[in-house]
Amino acid sequence: MKKVCVAMSGGVDSSTTALLLKESGYDVFGVFMKLWDSEEKDRGCCSLSDSLDALRVAEKLKIPFYVFNLTDDFKRYVVDYFIDEYKRGRTPNPCINCNLYLKFKILLEKAQTLSADFLATGHYARIVVENNKKYLAKGVDENKDQSYFLFNIPQERLKNILLPLGEFKKEEVRKIAEKAELITAKKRESQEICFIENNYTDFLLKSGIQAKEGDILDINGKKIGRHKGYFYYTIGQRSGLNVSKGYPIYVIKIIPEENVIIADSEEFLYKKELTLSDINLFDDIKDDKVYIVKIRYRHKGDNAIIRKDGNKLHVIFQNPQRAITPGQAGVIYDGDKVVGGGWIDDRQ
Repeated sequence: MKKVCVAMSGGVDSSTTALLLKESGYDVFGVFMKLWDSEEKDRGCCSLSDSLDALRVAEKLKIPFYVFNLTDDFKRYVVDYFIDEYKRGRTPNPCINCNLYLKFKILLEKAQTLSADFLATGHYARIVVENNKKYLAKGVDENKDQSYFLFNIPQERLKNILLPLGEFKKEEVRKIAEKAELITAKKRESQEICFIENNYTDFLLKSGIQAKEGDILDINGKKIGRHKGYFYYTIGQRSGLNVSKGYPIYVIKIIPEENVIIADSEEFLYKKELTLSDINLFDDIKDDKVYIVKIRYRHKGDNAIIRKDGNKLHVIFQNPQRAITPGQAGVIYDGDKVVGGGWIDDRQ
């Protein structure tokens, strides 16, 4: 009997994952990752109530349950990265780093020391086999698909990962949990960044970043206002600029080394090209092929051709894209299959 470690967060998705795998005949045990010491004990990630919910589900399923303290790793790979990206004038995606380093590296390795053959999570994505190689693919629930957040998992790790919810829609998962009378069946999903308790700017200020006022320039370099600190802003933002030019003004570019924000009309938000760094590929990029590239989680994706440039990728869209944002991930798809991706650096 194959042994599976299920990463249990205290939510309905990971609870149902454990249930499905147990019903499929696996030898299942659950692990709750303690990642962050929240000042508000009943919100954010790793709250006491979440850990108790995970424990109650494990008890109902009659599976072993462990708590791993990964707070130091979480701070190093997720929180410090989050802070550093804002210092660089970029907009980070901490969930992607958490998946890569915490769940699918550190937790996977710890699970293997407990003789687990697989690590399973409640992500809505699939692992498919094509030409004897394993690939990530979109989940069948298009509205819940989370393959975007998993693009940089090394391909060799996929053989030790199970993603059973990729074959289900969210409403089906809730019904399965309700039928099994799991305590998490009707639990609401968390929408915020798990370690941010109020807003991200308060968190950054508490971390020691100093807000320094600077100039807001238009696209021609003319000073049109002052900003209160560049990390308060992201590409495409309109609110908080307090600039009047007779038409709506948006953040077009952030230049942290000069403490300057470029802001102008919406037309300047549209770009056709971008560069991806720190790339991870599951398949070779073909110069003559048209791919779908997503530039943020809720982006539907658009047609693009891709050129390899050393250890980077140059993406050229068929249509201009609004608010391409450095620090976010660009993820490449061939149909439902994830070809790879990287972090957005430049836009043209």
